[in-house]
Amino acid sequence: MKEFVAEALQVTDEETVLNEIMTLYGQDILQLVYSYVKNHAVAEDLTQEIFVKCYRSLHTYEQKASLRTWLWRIAINHCKDYLRSWHYRKMQLTEMSFFSSKSTTNTPEEEVIRHDEDAQLSEAVLKLPVKYREMIYLFYFEEYSIKEIENITHVKQGTIKTRLRRAKELLKHQLGE
Repeated sequence: MKEFVAEALQVTDEETVLNEIMTLYGQDILQLVYSYVKNHAVAEDLTQEIFVKCYRSLHTYEQKASLRTWLWRIAINHCKDYLRSWHYRKMQLTEMSFFSSKSTTNTPEEEVIRHDEDAQLSEAVLKLPVKYREMIYLFYFEEYSIKEIENITHVKQGTIKTRLRRAKELLKHQLGE
């Protein structure tokens, strides 16, 4: 990936670079943003804004971290800015559809049960405070390690572990064990 970025950064057609980055990470960024704002339309708008920021800041990417980590940092900061904004606090809307599930070869009954359980879990995760929801999303949905989460969020590893533990306790309480 770093070879792609290094090569892409030297290409004069910046639109090609942005299109490639959006193709690689667009859906992941959209899901990350949705985990913060809980509204699909707002998440799509913010995702577009994030890629505009990425496009404008691409020349500042120093390759000290992976491109994905750099993008996640931009996305997380942008989401936090939005959550602190006047617009969000005054015009908050919610939507309960969450991450799209990957299809499996289960029986229809198993699919219905799994879909219902996924919906309950998604709803419970969305009810968590942002600091816990963020850790759950990055650790379980994106499968980042504690060290990677530390690099993305600039939160110490001990704090990340504590927040994950507390988030799991809150989820158990919400879901009734």
